[in-house]
Formats: sequence, C-alpha cells, structure tokens
Amino acid sequence: MGKSTQVKRNVANKVARRKRRVLKRLERARERRFIRGLDSTTVIGANAMTYELAERVHAINHGGIGMMLKFARNMGLVNEIDRRVHLLKVHAPYQESYHVMAHVLNMLCGGTQLEHLELLRNNEALLNSVGADSIPDPTTAGDFCRRFTADDLDSLTSAIHAARLNVWHQQPDEFFNEAAIDVDGVIVGTTGQCKEGMDISFKKIWSYHPLLVSFANTKGVLAIVNRSGNVHSAEDAAGHLDKSIDICTKAGFRRIRMRGDCKFSQTEHLDRWNGLGVKFNFGYARSSVMLARLFIAC
Repeated sequence: MGKSTQVKRNVANKVARRKRRVLKRLERARERRFIRGLDSTTVIGANAMTYELAERVHAINHGGIGMMLKFARNMGLVNEIDRRVHLLKVHAPYQESYHVMAHVLNMLCGGTQLEHLELLRNNEALLNSVGADSIPDPTTAGDFCRRFTADDLDSLTSAIHAARLNVWHQQPDEFFNEAAIDVDGVIVGTTGQCKEGMDISFKKIWSYHPLLVSFANTKGVLAIVNRSGNVHSAEDAAGHLDKSIDICTKAGFRRIRMRGDCKFSQTEHLDRWNGLGVKFNFGYARSSVMLARLFIAC
C-alpha cells in the first residue's frame, strides 16, 4: 500500500510541476505581447525547433497490444491453434500460432495488407512491447496463407471456438439465459479482374458474397465464409448454423435463438432445428400458398 501511494504521489507531483511551467510560460508570453506589441502570427513557429531521438524511452501508437496477445495465450488460443492446425513440416523458427498471431497483430495495428507486416518488423518499440525477436515477413506470411485448405480453416475455427468457450465460462450465470445467433450474407464488390472465386452478383457487379454468422450477445464472429458473388444468400448456411448451435450448446446456454431474413427459412432444416429446441426468427417469402393458409387461419 505504501509503495502504491508513493507512485501516485510522484505522478501527481510531476503533473503539478508541468502545470506550473505552463502557467509561467503563458505569463511570459503575455508580458512580451504587452511590452513589444508582438503580433500573434509570430508566436507559433517563430523559433527554430530541434528534434531528438530518445535512446531510453520508446513508444508505440497502439497501446494494449501486449495485453491482448497475453489474453489470447491465457485463454488457451495459442495452444489450441498449435494443437489443431498443422500446416508446417518444420517449425523453424515459427509455429502455426505465431503466424496466426502475426496476422492478428497486423490488423490490430491498422494493417490492411501483408506488406504492412514489414512496418511492424522494423518497429523496435512494438517488438519489445510484444516480447518478440522478430515476426514473419510479408513473403513468408503470404506462403503460410496459401497453405490453407477448407479443412485447415475449419481446424482454425475450432481452435478459436475452444478458446471462446474458456472466455464464456468466466461470465455470470445470467449470460447463459439465451444465445442469439444472427446470420446474413452481403455483396462485397471487387475491382480485381482475375481474382479467384469472384463472379457477377444479382446486382450486376463483380463481387464476392461472404456468409457471416455472428453471436449477437457479444457481436463476436462464429463463422465467416467467403463465397462466389453469384451464390444464393443461404448457400452452405445450414451447416455453419449447425456448428454454431453446437458451440452454444456446449457452452451451456439454456435457450438458443437464430435470426435472419427470409432467405434463411429453409424448410428442410426448420423441423430439425425445432426438434433440437432451437427457436428461430426468420422471415418468410410471400407466396400464394402461405397467403391462403393465413386467410384460412383468420
């Protein structure tokens, strides 16, 4: 307790000294303007400025990076990736988890393409903050990505789900009252001319049509699948919804509810989901048969 109090007092003293220096500086500025009649345009940038590179103090733009990576390790994500994903014949010097976490690090630091990994590799302060001697270069990272097959992506997803369960199990009991699973597809246009898998969508644009299954309680992603631009919204959706139901069941949710538009009302699956006790709020396409049933019911 004494040491903590001393640290807080030191910080307060430093802040107070800085405030006093600023007040004195403002007072000197007022005196100069009063005596010399200096115009305000000469105040900023009037003197030569000197920039120095600190030797002992380093800083990064993205605070909390080290903490987030430590959280991933503590929740078992790193170990689960190494246990389930097997892409490399020789781990010299990187494990599969190291490659995956490098991509995560790149995105957390605002990277939008593989080449941005090179910026991180040359940032000494960032390497120190995450406790790394180096991270994969863009060429190596690209080679790692190209090794993935659909089965490998499923293995990576299962590793993420295993860590997700560890996080959920730390939540209070009311968290498990109901799991809300949202599903949707979205047209993503692309300007590429030779990208694999893209096609003309119903909107008449070259695009992809990824499927997104999300956990509405926390806005976390349960599944994301890239698909050709010309596929139906519900293409492969049932299988990924089944996997999402399974993970929520393992977590111990007392109720599971799925939500989506009319494209996901696939009658061949509704009875099965209802038999599992799963509720769903899906739209339903207007049809003469449905209207007739509604008229009779009324």
